[in-house]
Amino acid sequence: MARPSRPLLSRERIVAAALALVDAEGLDAVSTRRLAAELGVAGPSLYNHLATKDELLDAVVDAVLGEVDLSMFTGGPDWRGALESWARSYRAALAAHPRVVPALSQGMGRRPNALRLADAVFGGLVAAGWPRREATRVGALMRYFITGSSLGSFAGGFPDDAAVYQGDYPNLGEAHLLAARQREIDESAFEAGLTALLDGLELRLASLRIR
Repeated sequence: MARPSRPLLSRERIVAAALALVDAEGLDAVSTRRLAAELGVAGPSLYNHLATKDELLDAVVDAVLGEVDLSMFTGGPDWRGALESWARSYRAALAAHPRVVPALSQGMGRRPNALRLADAVFGGLVAAGWPRREATRVGALMRYFITGSSLGSFAGGFPDDAAVYQGDYPNLGEAHLLAARQREIDESAFEAGLTALLDGLELRLASLRIR
């Protein structure tokens, strides 16, 4: 029997094509017609693998979350080092696919990689001595921080036209220079925020142990 001229359609192939489309054009670019054209198949054949567009977008988001390293949560006592490494891996995954980030606002849902992520973080914190209620709060706090930092560029949001800031904004005399240093500023801001959060969490855990 002759081999097919194109790879057989699969859930993995559909999700990969959808993610490439989202990366290039955003979440709104995904449609059955567009995706079928990208894959060279008939539109209805997609529904044999993913029943709805919402299911497809969930799978796309979950594929990105599958890129996050969870190996640091081994149950050891170094919860700070684990959170620090995980936060950087999580941000790197979102930075590679920034147009997926808005879809994360719906929460974990039934996404397998998302649930594995939550399970690893919670389990690692509890094993390291955090009370279960506090571990839930820490997980939520870290998620807010990481996803928030991935929604857009602070430095890149400032126009590079010096005239914009003249007159009404006396403290922004050099704001037009920020965009040229976008990556440096955004990454250093993330690192400063991460350190501040972890320092604060160390103090919080110490206070809990005193009570």
